[in-house]
Amino acid sequence: MTNQPLRCGVAGVGYLGRHHARIHSELPGVELVGVYDADRDRAVEVAEAYGCRVFGSESELAEACEAVSVVVPTDRHCAVALPLLRSGCHLLIEKPLCVSLSEAEQILAAAEESGVVVQVGHIEHFNPVMAYLEDVVRDPRYITADRLAPFNVRGTEVGVVLDLMIHDIGIILQLVKSEVVRVDSIGVNVLSPTEDIANTRIVFENGCVANINASRVSQKKVREIRVFQPNAYLSLDFMNQGGHLLRKNGLSLDREEIPIEKGEPLMLELASFTETVRRRGDPKVDATLGKSALALAIRVTEQVKESATTA
Repeated sequence: MTNQPLRCGVAGVGYLGRHHARIHSELPGVELVGVYDADRDRAVEVAEAYGCRVFGSESELAEACEAVSVVVPTDRHCAVALPLLRSGCHLLIEKPLCVSLSEAEQILAAAEESGVVVQVGHIEHFNPVMAYLEDVVRDPRYITADRLAPFNVRGTEVGVVLDLMIHDIGIILQLVKSEVVRVDSIGVNVLSPTEDIANTRIVFENGCVANINASRVSQKKVREIRVFQPNAYLSLDFMNQGGHLLRKNGLSLDREEIPIEKGEPLMLELASFTETVRRRGDPKVDATLGKSALALAIRVTEQVKESATTA
């Protein structure tokens, strides 16, 4: 443990990367050393806003930093992460971890060889709603999740399953803690070359069933989950950080509003990441969990493609 600030950087400062830079500049015990982006003008703008350097390459960023947020497009995650890992940088890689299981294996191997922390940016695991779910959910029997958003070109290098649904896949895997035995999925392309709407039904070995809907061509934003377990039903809103619990009371159901202390999930995520790096601990969402969520998301994506070709 050292009293020196943790030297951090950001690779990729588009919409989300800019927020990583902002939060690294605000976190106690952290120094935002600098940023790198293929668009130098954008990098200069962010660096001026948060008082840090602009680096000319990822290798220069790696030399100056102990920990780096990788916030480039998903299809560039592996190419950017591997050199940083081999340089000894601890990484927070935005979700999904990458686009293929072979890339995930390369990232895991490089992290193990270098002895560094890799955390995957499944941000909802740091939403105060998730903390409540992890505390209360004991025996989930049926889960439904809806994640809808208006269309945005950003993120369309992958389909809606890897873009949005993977959030709920990661959440549900963490809550159910059982092997997947069956997956049935469908999807539709609307405005992009890949699926923009998708549904999957997942059956787990312990009998729990999850039904997940994702859309990036919705007229409104929705990020909701409902969990049914014996004698209780929970309905929670990740976006507004609130919800209610219906608990069995004889032949009636008592409704309780859930007291959730609100917080900025990205701030909580990056605070957890930097603290994990300092103590050389295990991140809440490590590369193994990130790979598991990716594997299931790829399985869903493949079924969506199959359903489109046989329709």
